[in-house]
Amino acid sequence: MDINSVARRIITGFFRLNIAKKLLLGYLPLAVLIVLISIFELSNLKRLNNITYSIINTDAPMIEASDKLIDNVLAQELYGRRYVILKSQEMLSLFWSKSKEFDNIVEHMLSIPDQKDIPADTLNSLHTEYNNVFVKGFEHLGKPSSTPARDFDDRVQAKQEELISLIKKISSEVRTQQNRKIRITSNIGDTAFWVTVLIGGLGILFGIGAALFITRNIAVSIRQLKAATQEVAEGRFDYAVPDIQNQDELGDLSRAFIEMTKRLKRLEEMNLDMNPLTRLPGGLAIENVLKKRLNSNIPLAFCLVDMDNFKPFNDRYGYARGNEVIQATARVVESAVAEHGTGDDFMGHIGGDDFVVITSLDRYREICGAIIQGFDRMITNFYDPDDRQKGHITGKTRQGNEMTFPIMTISIAIVTSKERQLTTPAQIGEIAAELKEYAKSIQGSIYVVDRRRDRA
Repeated sequence: MDINSVARRIITGFFRLNIAKKLLLGYLPLAVLIVLISIFELSNLKRLNNITYSIINTDAPMIEASDKLIDNVLAQELYGRRYVILKSQEMLSLFWSKSKEFDNIVEHMLSIPDQKDIPADTLNSLHTEYNNVFVKGFEHLGKPSSTPARDFDDRVQAKQEELISLIKKISSEVRTQQNRKIRITSNIGDTAFWVTVLIGGLGILFGIGAALFITRNIAVSIRQLKAATQEVAEGRFDYAVPDIQNQDELGDLSRAFIEMTKRLKRLEEMNLDMNPLTRLPGGLAIENVLKKRLNSNIPLAFCLVDMDNFKPFNDRYGYARGNEVIQATARVVESAVAEHGTGDDFMGHIGGDDFVVITSLDRYREICGAIIQGFDRMITNFYDPDDRQKGHITGKTRQGNEMTFPIMTISIAIVTSKERQLTTPAQIGEIAAELKEYAKSIQGSIYVVDRRRDRA
């Protein structure tokens, strides 16, 4: 039996096989390659999961803790200066409460897994010095025009800047680590891409019929993974969702990739200071939106929403019901913006009973009108029947004098770029605060628009 005869018998036998067996025979040489690539891909997936786990459980908590440290330092200054002005023991208690919270956050940072050594001793030392300077200055800061007051104010600011600078340095180092890990995930994706390409090429060599089907499927998946990887590398997480329905390794890789992008997007969203009660963006996000719109010269209307007589209500019914009112007000604001605004409008929660809406010049009236109507319609539901019938509640002022407070209303101060040139978020905030006080002096729910022009 010569070689030619054996070859003819093999070829004849091959052509007698049905399609399924031919495909099976064509896939046999690929089995070893698939096993090897599966191990490689699973190894990459494990690396991706480990990196993602590190970002979520180490970097993100460290960044969040650093932001909280800065917030606490600034809050201490706020309460300290309020104590100097008001001589309120509540403000002093809040000052020391924020000091204790600062120490707790530092301890929490030390407990975060895999965190690099942080200068906790230096942080605590600087914070103690900051507290001491502030406490020593209490008796002087009440006289802002005096030389000791100016001296202590400079010392407080200098120590605060030194402390915040150290915190920002820690946060910057963590963010650098996080960005490096994200770049590593991009490189892993590129490697997975080229290995998958290799499998496609080898598949073509081992069976034309099976290869046509397999390579088409793989090529589509690869293009989507490549595009998604590039989008992730450029920070566009919403776009990076490859639509791969396979139940094979590529499908596993795609689903792991989608999960990874979701986690990375959540990490990006953590940079926004969401209010924990209403889940609306807080002060930093509001300031960033204002800066972006001011820099782009986009006409805007800044609406500062504030509840009247909220503190007496809180004192009368407690914080739990007060929080319910804040959440209900947030829903009223969101509903008004959804009904009368556009997708470009922004809602934020500064804190307490203060909300912000940033919208266009042609929509703020409808939005504010809807907020007032919605608030007045829902607010009475939070009062007890007796108080609702009387139309007021009885409470005490800060001086301890008993007096009656009417049902809560809402005041909205509106600052627009129509009449004057707006340059900074601080300028807008000052105008809105001044206008809010005027609005609150008027009985009932109302919105007031600043119509003052810039001086020539």
